[in-house]
Amino acid sequence: MAIKQILATELKNKLQHNDHVVLLDVREADEFHYAHIENSVLIPLNQLPQSLAQLDANDDIVVICHHGLRSQQAAQYLVHSGFINVTNLVGGIDAWSCLCDSSVRRY
Repeated sequence: MAIKQILATELKNKLQHNDHVVLLDVREADEFHYAHIENSVLIPLNQLPQSLAQLDANDDIVVICHHGLRSQQAAQYLVHSGFINVTNLVGGIDAWSCLCDSSVRRY
């Protein structure tokens, strides 16, 4: 099954319209503390299997990483685990910083 993709500008629009979305950041804690999107939830990719209970399988979840690769893996895992509405942020936090919020540091 193909994972839905969202561009950073589309995500910004969703957030500006107060659409309920869970921002799931799957990077490591040091990366998250360096730069993240406000109100994101941190669950590093390697901790995702044992952390599924922290998430609601019915929520609209956008998965975030540095450039979109780890988040793609996480999104696939979530879908295979029964999550219904999972989307990968294309280009990750880097695209978010470049296209939507330059106050988010790049690395």
